[in-house]
Amino acid sequence: MNDLQMRLSDTLGRGGWLDAGEAGGRTRDWLDRFGEMPLGIARPASTEEVAAIVAACAEAGVPVVPQGGNTGLCGAAVAGQAGAVILTLERMTKVGAADADAGCIEVEAGAVLSDLHSALGATGLIFPLHLGAEGSARIGGLIGTNAGGSHAARYGMMQDLVIGLEAVLADGSVWSGLRAVQKDNAGYQLRKLFCGAEGTLGIVTKAVLRLHPAPARTEAALLALPNAASLIAFGTALRREAGEFVTGLEFFCETGMELVRRHVSGLDLPLESRAPFYLLVELTCGSEKVPLSEILEAALEGGMEAGHVTDGALAMSEAQRAHFWRLREEQPEGQRLEGKQLKHDISVPPGRLAAFLEEAEGICEAALPGVRINPFGHLGDGNVHYNLSPPEGSNDFGDTAQRLGEEIGALAERMGGSFAAEHGLGRSKIALADRLRSETERRAMARIKAALDPEGLMNPGVIVPGDG
Repeated sequence: MNDLQMRLSDTLGRGGWLDAGEAGGRTRDWLDRFGEMPLGIARPASTEEVAAIVAACAEAGVPVVPQGGNTGLCGAAVAGQAGAVILTLERMTKVGAADADAGCIEVEAGAVLSDLHSALGATGLIFPLHLGAEGSARIGGLIGTNAGGSHAARYGMMQDLVIGLEAVLADGSVWSGLRAVQKDNAGYQLRKLFCGAEGTLGIVTKAVLRLHPAPARTEAALLALPNAASLIAFGTALRREAGEFVTGLEFFCETGMELVRRHVSGLDLPLESRAPFYLLVELTCGSEKVPLSEILEAALEGGMEAGHVTDGALAMSEAQRAHFWRLREEQPEGQRLEGKQLKHDISVPPGRLAAFLEEAEGICEAALPGVRINPFGHLGDGNVHYNLSPPEGSNDFGDTAQRLGEEIGALAERMGGSFAAEHGLGRSKIALADRLRSETERRAMARIKAALDPEGLMNPGVIVPGDG
């Protein structure tokens, strides 16, 4: 045990420091593509301990890699070089009392998203971020990746839900911006810098999060649609007629539906007919007086009359609503169990989604004939998880993986969108960012990084090029 290991072990006490051999699954990312053997795992239980760890590592010149639930898809939460210290927030899980008057709550960065949801259960308030990994994703990681999820079109990204922050900077000093007010224009919006920074500027330790009133009524439907153009047309019409009530507009396709039915037990399509695309619609309202069911039924009738909807089912119970959501949320799992895959997280202006899907299909067929395309995602904000499986009978993508990633990402950028919608850059997309984004934009990011982390020890090799 070297001097730094001894110092960190003494600081953190029993169970607070784990040598590399005790690290378990914390050393590799969720997709098992990244992760070098760290010096060890630091498990602080307070902001003061986080600050002590970061200060000690800075003094020793050892990189620090913050880790939440390690559910990210771009390799940002594991070490990019051997000998770094992984700092996990898994012991900092306190959830404060909800402030109904201010509509906010203070939580530690290690709190699991689903635990926050549970803690709010009887308060009449909700934290409106939802995603497939909410049973393991932690608040600090969600802030670090600026997570979006299925309700972003109505409630915003994570940066829109963060009112205040506390963070440990690269030298071990603590910045406390835990101010529970929406309006705070006393200079640069520092809290925004940490949303999406993936631990490269400092380590978020606490946050004040915005809450919303819990809905009194919820209505959901699962629809079949003949093509992507109908997705756009129906979604636009629904937002025009019921925009203030639309909470979820989640789409997936027949390819994804078949993968889910093949690999995930207990999931069947509750419709009489199959279709190229499916749309999960959810409306919520805080008042029992609003006739949500009538609004939804009228929208479906209009969609059918226009030829945009070919079949549909209304959720008649909470269990059926949950089943609808599982069909959408199990899309990544169905594809994972199918075998090798390529995951692309892109966004385009919602009105250009159909054009994107058409052009992207042409790109994929030209590069790898027979490749199986599984687009799914968030219609309301144009976020598409454009996932691919090899052609039937093939086990891999040959030498086309990089070409496919670059051409699909470039297409999204040409359409005024982004090749990195909600998963971040991590380690996996730095080279792509350098090719697809302007030198001015990338240089500005590098300068911000250098200003707050001059020694380059905070999660090196993530977002901007570095030794990691």
